Amino acid sequence: MSGAVASRLAELGLTLPEVVPPLASYQPAVRSGAYVYTSGQLPMVEGKLPATGKVGAGVTPEEAKELARVCALNALAAVKSVVGDLDRIARVVKVVGFVASAPSFTGQPAVVNGASELLGEVLGEKGVHARSAVGVAVLPLDAPVEVELQVELAP
Repeated sequence: MSGAVASRLAELGLTLPEVVPPLASYQPAVRSGAYVYTSGQLPMVEGKLPATGKVGAGVTPEEAKELARVCALNALAAVKSVVGDLDRIARVVKVVGFVASAPSFTGQPAVVNGASELLGEVLGEKGVHARSAVGVAVLPLDAPVEVELQVELAP
C-alpha cells in the first residue's frame, strides 16, 4: 500500500523532519545494495538540541528516552532522503543507540527503547530489529543520545 508509512506517521501525529545537515565530513545516509545505513542521528529539532548533558546527571532517563524517539525520527528522514519512499523499507535490521551517561548510569537499554518503540509504532513488524545500547562518556554537541539505523529495502 503506497503511503502506508506516511499515513501511519500522520495517525501518530508525527511529522518527518528535514534531514539534519552533517556536522562533519559524512553523509546522513548511504545505500549499498538492498541496505541503507544512517549516520548517527542526534535529537535535533529545528536545527537545535532540546537538551544537552549526561543521562543520570542533568538529563533524566525519561527525557533521554523521548530524545531517542527524536533520533529515530531523524534517522527515518535520512533513510527517506536516500530512497524517496519509506514504504520501500522491508525491515529495520539493526539499531545502535549511544547514551552519554553519568558514570553510575546503567539504564541505557531503557533509553534506547525510545527509538525501538517509535520504529515499532511507525513500521509495525518491519520495525522489529536487533539492537545495541551503548553508554559513552560524551557525544557530539554534548547530546544525551545518538541513534543509527541499518535498514533493508524491499526488492
